Amino acid sequence: MPNWGDIVEVLFLQNYNTRLVVLSTTLLGVAAGLVGSFLLLRKRSLMGDALSHATLPGVTIAFAIMVALGGDGKSLPGLLLGATISGLAGIATMLMIRNTTRLRDDVAMGFVLSVFFGIGVAALSMVSRVPGGNAAGLESFIYGKTASMIQSDFVIIAVVAGIASLVSLALLKEFLLLCFDDAFASSQGWPTLWLDLCLLALVTAVTVIGLQAVGLILVIAFLITPPTAARFWTNRLLPMILLSAIIGGVSGWLGASISALTPNLPAGAVIVLVAAVLFLFSMMFAPARGVFPRLMRQAHLRRKVNRQHLLRAAYEILESLAPDTGIKNGSFPIEALQIKRAWSPKQLRGVLRVARSEDHLEPSGPGFLRLSEPGFGEAARITRNHRLWERYLIKYADIAPSHVDRDADLVEHILGAELVGELEADLETEFDERDLTVPVPASPHLIQPEPPAGA
Repeated sequence: MPNWGDIVEVLFLQNYNTRLVVLSTTLLGVAAGLVGSFLLLRKRSLMGDALSHATLPGVTIAFAIMVALGGDGKSLPGLLLGATISGLAGIATMLMIRNTTRLRDDVAMGFVLSVFFGIGVAALSMVSRVPGGNAAGLESFIYGKTASMIQSDFVIIAVVAGIASLVSLALLKEFLLLCFDDAFASSQGWPTLWLDLCLLALVTAVTVIGLQAVGLILVIAFLITPPTAARFWTNRLLPMILLSAIIGGVSGWLGASISALTPNLPAGAVIVLVAAVLFLFSMMFAPARGVFPRLMRQAHLRRKVNRQHLLRAAYEILESLAPDTGIKNGSFPIEALQIKRAWSPKQLRGVLRVARSEDHLEPSGPGFLRLSEPGFGEAARITRNHRLWERYLIKYADIAPSHVDRDADLVEHILGAELVGELEADLETEFDERDLTVPVPASPHLIQPEPPAGA
């Protein structure tokens, strides 16, 4: 277990190697978050996966060439150059398949992923048996080797990540136009092909430098998880992209720090797991699209709908109790509500509890209730909206009066003041909310009288 001294040393980057690793993965996370956002918006999330697997042949071939030229084959710039060339070849293959055939993008990406990775695995097996060559450690590009970074690795990652981030921000408007409507952009004279190639080049660059940190298998998670998590928090483009960069940077920082405190845990896997935790937190608790806030909104809507059903049922019960003298507020039996809405006793108790808490109902003797003054006005408004919509459906949708109640039952809860005004004007109905003596038009269908208590 790490002690407080180890934690302070890691958090404040006091160790040289830790400082290199943490800063490298943080910069990589920021770049991956920015570039990955455009992949997500472009609906090419698998592009990073295909490119990452396409780099393996380049790594092994670059190693073989450097060994043949008399080197040890472990030069990082040479290996990354080979990975870049192989990745660009994968891009060219995908574009050729997409532009010369009728196959979809996912087919092209799947083909490149499987074929190039198969070639890479075969080449890696052959290279490992080259006489005089030491291929030990090449498999680290598959799983990553964050902890063994040196200053030259940091410089490469920092420069490439910085350039990728600056280009992404500089071409933000163009990339967004490309992501959402490339046909319109092309019709307006934008160089969509070059913009697409530029975006793919940025993805390739981030993928290649990500091999050193998280490996070619996990780099796709670093490209996709941050923008996906950011998408839960906002519906606006610029905040989403910036938040994606922040989530990517935080994932790299926390993952590398946790790995430094627990050396037995590989940094690449921990970085991806941290990003996954941030994604799950966003999915569950984000106000815009989170699961729990959505469930809370749905529960609130259900309570609102049930309360409105209760108030309209109470109003119609009062109508049926005094069909000749006109509607007036008074007592009515609780069991009449249950019969009216076909609620179970448990559902009815829950709805009544909500209505009482909002001061819409008040007790009126054993087994009886009455609407409060604000409750009576609210019940009149809800019933009026319901019947206005019923009349509209009868007049324009040619729905039979005996069947219109169910359709109006679904719509009455979302009728705003503006729409209600349009219905009034169209149906030539006027209503003064200050005068509730004749607040609601008559129902277009028969309302059965409610049975008295104990019947």
